[in-house]
Amino acid sequence: MKLPKQCFVALMGLVAFASVSAAKPHPIQVKVVVVAMFEIGQDTGDQPGELQYWVERDHLDKIYPLPAAYHAARMNSDGEMAILTGQGTAHAAATIMALGLDPRFDFSHAYWLIAGIAGGSPDRISLGAAAWARWVVDGDLGYEIDPREMPQDWSTGYVPLRKTRPYEPPAAPLDGQVYELNAGLTQWAYDLTRNTPLGDPDALKEIRAHFDGAVAQRPPFVTLGDEISSSTYWHGKLSDAWANNWVSYFTGGKGQFATTAMEDSGTLQSLKYLAQAGRADWQRILVLRTVSNYDQQPRGMTAAESLAHQRIGTYSAYLPSIEAAYTVGHVVVNELLTHWLNYEQALPLRTAP
Repeated sequence: MKLPKQCFVALMGLVAFASVSAAKPHPIQVKVVVVAMFEIGQDTGDQPGELQYWVERDHLDKIYPLPAAYHAARMNSDGEMAILTGQGTAHAAATIMALGLDPRFDFSHAYWLIAGIAGGSPDRISLGAAAWARWVVDGDLGYEIDPREMPQDWSTGYVPLRKTRPYEPPAAPLDGQVYELNAGLTQWAYDLTRNTPLGDPDALKEIRAHFDGAVAQRPPFVTLGDEISSSTYWHGKLSDAWANNWVSYFTGGKGQFATTAMEDSGTLQSLKYLAQAGRADWQRILVLRTVSNYDQQPRGMTAAESLAHQRIGTYSAYLPSIEAAYTVGHVVVNELLTHWLNYEQALPLRTAP
């Protein structure tokens, strides 16, 4: 039977469409993205940075080149991905945006776990400890006057943008200055990991003995604690006081400063925009930082003398903090992957205390 011309054209169109659809692979469903920030050398086989334990222990052997990003993405067959952003907010923002827009991947139900090391305040957290953040506050956006030229009644030379003095009320954070994460998800992650054992070698005990903070002497533990994020690596007791006040000011007293890191405001800015574009879920983001060093000098040392010892790979709790980031973070990743049918469509529910 001879088909009418219109039917023949329509049929050929359907055949062509089917051929194109068959040739175009479906995006890869990503269940969890682990975001690491730096690596000392290679991804495997040498001194570890934040990525290496994830690659080696979770067998993230499939490599996806990302020419528009700092580093390739790595995955395993379980739907777990890890990405290395590079140091600083600019590297982080560019890398996460490139990854999130990559058409090869489907992040619509993915959970994002930022897991890395950080400086910590000895008043709130101890060496080798781990903190789940509910708030991340940017520490770069602002005005600055050299302290030698600031008014005598000022406690700091840092002034919020569009204000005329430090901590001038009311706080008016700009876009990208304050990030409030899903409190329920963060609490769930904390409840799940709060009893995770963390290593406490003798070297950490000796180092802690030189600090006078309220919790400086405690062995490593898992806690809830908020973060200030800035590409400027600051150090010292006075800067710690500024960070504490800066976080409190911009969160209306709800945030409690515990850790200081360099990338997360950049990562979160890109994730915020990706969520607006339907490429990520803002409610599925976790920030975990583990303490590799205190953010200030020990007893009997100046801030400058202390800063001279602060180098990647030689921080006082470097390896314990790298281990803690994986150990604590992996509890959450394993739970999500093992019970994915529970968490794909619905967010985790807080467990009973």
